[in-house]
Amino acid sequence: MGHASRRLGVRYISFAALTAMVSLLSATGANADQPVDWQVRFQPAATGIMQEITWFEIYTLWFIVPITLLVLGLLAYCAIKFRKSANPVPSRTSHNTLIEVVWTVAPVVILLAIAVPSFQLLSAQYDPPEEAALTIKATGYQWYWGYEYQAEAEEGGEPTEVVFDSFMLQDADREAAGKTDVAAYPRLLAVDNEVVVPVNQTVRLLITAGDVLHSFAMPAFGVKMDAVPGRLNETWFKAEREGLYYGQCSELCGKDHAFMPIAIRVVSEEQYNSWATAAAANVGEANRALIAAIEAEKSVDVAENDAQ
Repeated sequence: MGHASRRLGVRYISFAALTAMVSLLSATGANADQPVDWQVRFQPAATGIMQEITWFEIYTLWFIVPITLLVLGLLAYCAIKFRKSANPVPSRTSHNTLIEVVWTVAPVVILLAIAVPSFQLLSAQYDPPEEAALTIKATGYQWYWGYEYQAEAEEGGEPTEVVFDSFMLQDADREAAGKTDVAAYPRLLAVDNEVVVPVNQTVRLLITAGDVLHSFAMPAFGVKMDAVPGRLNETWFKAEREGLYYGQCSELCGKDHAFMPIAIRVVSEEQYNSWATAAAANVGEANRALIAAIEAEKSVDVAENDAQ
């Protein structure tokens, strides 16, 4: 069964209503690609898989909320109606065939209704719709990430290889890195070297660890994969909009576990190609050039909007 067919399989009559709810409930401010204060919903989805995860979460709530209210109502009803003062002589009822049939059949039906789209989503998470245009190996260390790129070679050319480590950005290094904007590069989440990927391209992630257990988590992409020493786990994503996205190590890995952020910058294919070429020689210079190009584009967009 193809990826598109699986998606259609989980979207039946209630899909339109659920999608509308997701759009309303997911709306946040300008910092949508990172955690925000008092956040209770998922971050806005940047990939198709994350859109399906968000849909599935809303879908399961249609089962969870009524069941919770029903159980609460039954408990309250029994506590009031069958309290000792109202029933000094307890009932001797041993069974009720209808109730036993209902509480056997109903959970089976509910579990099937949840299991079918759940397995389809799980399958989609491990089955990319196309061959990856880029492969990145992420290795967790105490307490930073190491990245190795291996892009497919163009016809007649050599594959692009980029290798670098990514540490949490220190306040003293912000100015030198051109990352003084705390809103865009938040404390404890910003890094010195982001992972850079092209928009609308399938990226394969190979995840491992060099010392203890870690976990590579990027909420906006719907990606969370354990990094296990001696084992290579594989996942993928396809970012559908440009921007800077933040995640963190999600497996307790030692005293500095909280200081092991992940940052992925999604850019246009042209910007990515320029960055990859420069990064093969000097990652730091390539990052600064990329940030300058992005800031220049923002300035042009602001100027055009002001002119209008």
